[in-house]
Amino acid sequence: MHSDDQHYDPQALQVKWQRRWEELDPFRASDDPADPRERRYMLDMFSYPSGDLHMGHAEAFAIGDVVSRYWVQRGYNVLHPVGWDSFGLPAENAAIKNNAHPTEWTYANIETQAGSYRRYAISFDWSSRLHTSDETYYRWTQWLFVRFFERGLAYRKGGLVNWCPKDQTVLANEQVKDGRCERCGTEVVRRELTQWYFKITDYADRLLDDMAQLEGNWPERVLAMQRNWIGRSEGADVDFVIEGRDEPVTVYTTRPDTLYGATFFVVAPDAALAGEIVTDDRREAFEAYRAAVSKLSDIDRLSTDKEKTGVFLGRYAINPVSGERMPVWAADYVLSDYGHGAIMAVPAHDQRDLDFARAFGLPVRVVVHTGLADPGETGVATAGDGAMVNSGPLDGLAKADAIRKIVEVLGERGTGRPTVNFRLRDWLLSRQRFWGCPIPIIHCGDCGEVPVPDEQLPVTLPDLRGEALAPKGVSPLASAEEWVNVSCPKCGGAAKRDTDTMDTFVDSSWYFLRYVNPSYEDGPFDVEGVRRWGPIDQYVGGVEHAVLHLLYSRFFTKVLHDMGMVDFVEPFTRLLNQGQVINQGKAMSKSLGNGIDLGQQIDAYGVDAVRLTVLFAGPPEEDIDWADVSAAASQKFLARAFRVMAEAGAASAPGADVTAGDVDLRRTVHHTVDEVTRLVESHRFNVAVARLMELTSAARKAIDSGPGAADPAVREAAEALAVMLSLVAPYVAEEGWERLGRTGSVALAGWPVADPALLVQDSVTCVVQVAGKVRDRLEVSPEISEIDLEALALNSEKVRSFLSGAPRKIIVRAPKLVNIVP
Repeated sequence: MHSDDQHYDPQALQVKWQRRWEELDPFRASDDPADPRERRYMLDMFSYPSGDLHMGHAEAFAIGDVVSRYWVQRGYNVLHPVGWDSFGLPAENAAIKNNAHPTEWTYANIETQAGSYRRYAISFDWSSRLHTSDETYYRWTQWLFVRFFERGLAYRKGGLVNWCPKDQTVLANEQVKDGRCERCGTEVVRRELTQWYFKITDYADRLLDDMAQLEGNWPERVLAMQRNWIGRSEGADVDFVIEGRDEPVTVYTTRPDTLYGATFFVVAPDAALAGEIVTDDRREAFEAYRAAVSKLSDIDRLSTDKEKTGVFLGRYAINPVSGERMPVWAADYVLSDYGHGAIMAVPAHDQRDLDFARAFGLPVRVVVHTGLADPGETGVATAGDGAMVNSGPLDGLAKADAIRKIVEVLGERGTGRPTVNFRLRDWLLSRQRFWGCPIPIIHCGDCGEVPVPDEQLPVTLPDLRGEALAPKGVSPLASAEEWVNVSCPKCGGAAKRDTDTMDTFVDSSWYFLRYVNPSYEDGPFDVEGVRRWGPIDQYVGGVEHAVLHLLYSRFFTKVLHDMGMVDFVEPFTRLLNQGQVINQGKAMSKSLGNGIDLGQQIDAYGVDAVRLTVLFAGPPEEDIDWADVSAAASQKFLARAFRVMAEAGAASAPGADVTAGDVDLRRTVHHTVDEVTRLVESHRFNVAVARLMELTSAARKAIDSGPGAADPAVREAAEALAVMLSLVAPYVAEEGWERLGRTGSVALAGWPVADPALLVQDSVTCVVQVAGKVRDRLEVSPEISEIDLEALALNSEKVRSFLSGAPRKIIVRAPKLVNIVP
């Protein structure tokens, strides 16, 4: 029986220790340059204040919290900041619905989440807190935009863009998933608009090459996704003359060696070139085709299953190596923003070209001998390598030699050159919505695009509410005439503000730099402070940001490095992606009725039990099915651990000579410390929790049937348990530490150190099997040889009693197993 004083009450502990932590502020980082401790920067991916915390937050923030708390215990000076990515569509849509201003919805949600963070015991340094929708933050987002503009990295151009009909705004390519809006799922259409872009393509090479610094520290699949998105390829630009057009048209190809196999020419129907060269007698058919194509997403256009469509433009291109006239077609499988918006079609060796050639009766010419059947007959393109044929001076050459040769020929004729191409396109950042950072540009009829002077920043948002915020296809800011109409900063004449706001990914591309000193007033961030803290040592967040946020943050960091503001080129040294929390094998959703409410789980089982459950469920990167885990079981374990600490504290005082304690228990303690240290370092938190459960059981056994609660080894076990458990279950650990008579927060107690002498095993247990059944257990030296172990097993009386003669086979796995086959 246990006294009421040793009853585990998670809710009471939460009330008590939340109040105490508010007073102690144990996780405030020191920015004193004289502080001798090594600095570590732990960062969680930015929260959006869409409501209270959910089960996904429960896992992600528990993972980051374990790392942060561990570093603090190891004596590092740790920055673990907190903030909110607080601009964006959900706040705006809620404000429209409730006839309110988005600030009211946004900041109410922020306060709700802040309270939940504190309840969930995340080791944040609350002095670092920031919100991107604060004027003190977005003033500097605008300042950075102006610097990008001055460097030629922010520019405005017209063209076809991705348009979400529901959210009534443009989307970057990265925000379109399978042809649909990433946020609302609406099918995206293409629309002609003039928009603002960041010239991320200027950094394509560096974004790709600098990933070498991240190898082994970022998940390989994230690196692969970024490499694929950047999509670097080496090839050649080839100039084709179009009959009736003065300027040649340049085509990019990765296989210039197949030029002799080009039998027709294809232009994207939405490229300006197509409208320019189409002949009068083909224009009506072309315009109808272009209108039909405009309704298709890029995903649909590139689908290999889609029937090939197109229209002849009435023109011919001249093959620059053979002089052959090739018909020019407009076809939707070519995109206007790939290469130069036009391709040479080599149907024998490209499946899409072949499908198109067969659909429209165009010639197919083999120029690479692969040993496979003629594609013109089989309908299967031969894309492999082989000797060149039907290719004049290239005949007989292998691919690499043929490419070198043809590029030389093109160079001599002035009709081609080697080129590197990228799939990556410039970042479209302007949005036609209200709740975002206003773009600090003024449009003047005489002066053009004029940046708002630094001393006039921030350009703040006007007070629009309800229907005034409703999406109209143009920004709601356009209706705020007093706000829009201004004087030009250059000439003083009548001018207008830009009425678009920035993509919220701009805000989150530099927030981690502001955290080191969020009240800094002399620039976007404290440059010297960032030099002390940066780059981020550990970043934790979802793999859904593998391209969007991570790519943009890497781009921003490289620009800031070029500006001399940071001394590193990669912002996040290590990246850890957590899996999803699902239920019954499926993602949680209201429609499926399988949602799990985090608040209800915490009310039922306590914060510690929920944290322990998500960490114990499996490796961080794997999904957790809530139907397969048990917060109730976690709560029972925590009650056992609490009683161990409470009973050890009641039976003895701190400061006892632990060397006088039970040796077997002490060995267990030090082996556990050694193993948990390595497990936490390698992010195997689930196995670390299992070892803490084993230590709790060993201590419980020592109390109940061993030397008792007063033994110094039991206290040593209980104190080590409290410190290590503080990473995953901070409330029970704090209470246990106090019950053990210790002062101050257990979070600052210092990580236990394993005694090497206690890690050396005097003996291990060897299992001896005969015919697959255990017949004896032998205590042997860990260093015993296989020969000696075999002899020892065969001399065992228990073993001999099951043998009638010489064994047929003996398998020895020293020092733990001997298997005898009679």
